[in-house]
Amino acid sequence: MSPLYRPRSGTKGKKKKMKKRVVVGMSGGVDSSVTAVLLKEEGYNVSGVFMKIWDERYKGLLSGPSCFSPEYKDIEDAKKVAELLGIKLYIIDIAKEYSDIVLSYFKEEYLRGRTPNPCVVCNRFLKFGFLLEKLRCVEGHFFDFFATGHYANVEYDKEKDRYILKKGIDKNKEQSYFLFLLTQKHLSNVLFPLGRYKKSDVKGIAKRYKLPVSEKAESQDFIRGSRVHFFPDRAETGEIVDKNGNIIGRHKGIFYYTIGQRRGMGIAKGSPLYVIDIDERNNRIVAGEKKDVYKREFLVEKTNWVSIEEIAEPLKADVKVRYKHTEGCATIYPPDDKSKCVKVIFDSPQWAITPGQAAVFYKGDILLGGGFVKTVYR
Repeated sequence: MSPLYRPRSGTKGKKKKMKKRVVVGMSGGVDSSVTAVLLKEEGYNVSGVFMKIWDERYKGLLSGPSCFSPEYKDIEDAKKVAELLGIKLYIIDIAKEYSDIVLSYFKEEYLRGRTPNPCVVCNRFLKFGFLLEKLRCVEGHFFDFFATGHYANVEYDKEKDRYILKKGIDKNKEQSYFLFLLTQKHLSNVLFPLGRYKKSDVKGIAKRYKLPVSEKAESQDFIRGSRVHFFPDRAETGEIVDKNGNIIGRHKGIFYYTIGQRRGMGIAKGSPLYVIDIDERNNRIVAGEKKDVYKREFLVEKTNWVSIEEIAEPLKADVKVRYKHTEGCATIYPPDDKSKCVKVIFDSPQWAITPGQAAVFYKGDILLGGGFVKTVYR
């Protein structure tokens, strides 16, 4: 059942035309606040919802601003914006679901020697999932659309009878990468007003409406502070080895490291050393030179095709292997029957292709689909 609940129409007499009802995911920041402003300007019946995820067990250990940090100030800011705009604000507590799904995933991936992407998982299962399911249960609250402050676009292709997820126009802020796990059902009921704006325009709108958050700093990181607080008593030290298996140092615990990392190994050598592999089975960090971090070929698991059907033959596309990565041209091969993974081969080597991170496929500004890096070969 879709978490987006359609209002019922009357069955007798002349039907009264109603404003489409949209609920905006409001975080207390500039982007989500301006999203609410724009939708009000367009004539929607707007309300807001704040997704409460903070876990008090981490109080004093993590600092903000970040996605996962104390929310007291953010809630107050969201309330002020809602009051200024004259809209209802719902505060939905999904801290337990967030801990069970996102934080558990975050911890498990690092303990497996992989680098997680919690924002992708949060969007799919929390923001576009549990949050709306709980909001649907609020007495008397129905809505037609869900809107967020993501810099992305959705279009409907009549010929293909399919919704297309596209990049936002602001190249520096574009956020479609974090939405690759969304489904056609999600896209059919979502609005991304900021996709057609640049960040500078959004800030200008916030100032014009005298929003109390117009000068508020952004919180783009998942956490601020050391992730060691998520792993009490799990820091198992081990060997750091070179490409030939020679022991050259000791590591503090594999969850401290990610592919391409240079700092934190504590090894004095003539040339800089980088993490080129994390061997979770043997609890080892493999170090090498900068050139060793560049790879071309890897497998992608848990693939979700957004704007097209699953491919049946090799596809040429641009591939992004982390949010700040400049896409590289690659060939994507259909999944084989055994692994169910797609193979990706870049035309030229790319920096730090990392197991656990999202690999997202594009054709121009259209997001075709994506998945998670499983194995990197060469």
